[in-house]
Amino acid sequence: MLCACSGEQFKFEDAPRSPESLATRDFSASGLSSRTGDWESKFEDTQVDEAESTLRDALSLNYEEARALLGRLEYQRGNFDAAFQVFHGIDIRGLTPRMTKAIVERTWQRKPRTKGDIISTQEMSMHSVSLLLEAILLKAKSLDELGRTREAANECKTILDTVESALPNGMPEGIGEDCKLQEMFHKALELLPKLWTKAGCLDESIAAYRRALVRPWNLDPRRLASVQKDLAAILLYGGVETSLPPQLQVWGATTPKNNIEEAILLLFILMRKVASREIDWDPEIMDHLAYALTISGQFEFLAEYVEQALPGVYNRAERWYFLALCYSAAGQNEATLNLLKKVSGCSEAKHKPHLPSFLLGAKLCSQDPKHAHEGINFARKVISSHDQTKHFMGETHKFLGICYGNAARACVLDSERVALQTDSLNSLNQASLIGHKDPELIFSLALENAVQRNLDAAFSNAIMYSDMVAGSSGRGWKLLALVVSAEQRFKDAETIVDLALDEAGRIDQLELLRLKAVLQIAQEQPKQAIETYRILLALIQAQREFQAKKFHSEVSAERNLETQTWQDLANIYTKLGLWSDAEICLDKAKSIEFYSSRSWHKTGWILVPLVEKVCVSMLFISL
Repeated sequence: MLCACSGEQFKFEDAPRSPESLATRDFSASGLSSRTGDWESKFEDTQVDEAESTLRDALSLNYEEARALLGRLEYQRGNFDAAFQVFHGIDIRGLTPRMTKAIVERTWQRKPRTKGDIISTQEMSMHSVSLLLEAILLKAKSLDELGRTREAANECKTILDTVESALPNGMPEGIGEDCKLQEMFHKALELLPKLWTKAGCLDESIAAYRRALVRPWNLDPRRLASVQKDLAAILLYGGVETSLPPQLQVWGATTPKNNIEEAILLLFILMRKVASREIDWDPEIMDHLAYALTISGQFEFLAEYVEQALPGVYNRAERWYFLALCYSAAGQNEATLNLLKKVSGCSEAKHKPHLPSFLLGAKLCSQDPKHAHEGINFARKVISSHDQTKHFMGETHKFLGICYGNAARACVLDSERVALQTDSLNSLNQASLIGHKDPELIFSLALENAVQRNLDAAFSNAIMYSDMVAGSSGRGWKLLALVVSAEQRFKDAETIVDLALDEAGRIDQLELLRLKAVLQIAQEQPKQAIETYRILLALIQAQREFQAKKFHSEVSAERNLETQTWQDLANIYTKLGLWSDAEICLDKAKSIEFYSSRSWHKTGWILVPLVEKVCVSMLFISL
């Protein structure tokens, strides 16, 4: 091929011994075969230039180089099987020591050769090294196209092994100025982990990604960021736990201990590059970071990185909504509501209403009675818009009904309370017509009917809710027990609680134990109630010691439950006249929540008998 391009005749160093492949059929030692005219029409100018450059550099064309050029042409034509057969005739293992030696000598000289320099026949030029590396790379791609992905990965790995053995400290500057060595190596760095991933060998894929990052290979910022992002993605979603090898654990105690920590570290680096404009904004980076920080419970960190996003990435409503989701997941509902109020504020009046923000605001307000009226406003804004779907409409009426009920319980005027309670049931019933299969809606209906003393409807809805969740909800059992106890059937209610204890989760189990103790007190069984409270406190203490990692909401719920338990015990001891025991229980409650009004109120009741005794004593003294 090169003979025809240059007008000269050269001989191969060795005669081709491969079978009648495309290489040996279409080219002979003297030039082109009978199909020369057809092939010459397909040559590109760049290919001819490269061929002439090789001739001027090496002054001879050996068998392997000719196969490399021919294989490249076959690959470009899409003849992957023929290309593989051509590349397969190159003795890569035999040439690897010469290639390594050539790269090492090039790094020592650090001076590009001129076109007039003569190279000995034993020394391989850098142009030949680049040509052979490209042949190995195209061979790997051909194998991949033929479905032999694992073999393709092993071939691609040969490129990395060869260059790494010659350049153990990374790629020096300027080595790719007059040859394609650096370009071929960078392509192999990117291709190898993808081939391992395609072959299903995720351990090897992760190792290949790490191999591309541990040394300075002169990757441009975009390529480097792409490798880091792909590694973070496979660490997050690959389903294979691979710890860092010992030689990479160089940060001591701060070394990532698992895949999630390593992925988060990589994504933090990428976000810093985005902030410094080193790379362009990539929404996939934020998606991966949001997932990683969410499953690790670091919602505040996620909010910080959302705030660091440059202007224009999100519009104001989307940014506030994203931040609201972060703070809501972190349990900071007040901060969340402040952000959602901005979405519904005057500054956004001219923009299209952001319905997800309004719906989230209505949901959060429905969970806190003191924000009931704000929740009503959020829900009405969703209903007044004409873009909501059927699902959104059902959810909105549900939250509106809950907010109406919460607002009714805070009313002072009876007429206003009755009106709000009526609106609550109407909204919940309207929501049930849209989403009658929603268990949360049925629970809200049961709760509202129970509050309004519609016990038959409440009992029916509570049974329906329990059936819909297959008896797996602790709060459903709790509501059913409360409805039964409202009918003065305390024994039946206690039986329901006992059944629920076997099905409930950790937090629900603690709340059910407290409910059981309250029911025992209502049946005038103080000793059994004290024993139940003792079991409850023991469980809280055990969970505090053996489950250190908890969400903020779980910690807060346990603290409140423990405080209420000590207060209930103080109340029992007060009724039994055991003042010292009651005072000890109240001291325990104050140590958990010092400013609890119930604790100080009960303390006052304990001090009343003491004050009476002091007053009587002073009266006798005065007489």
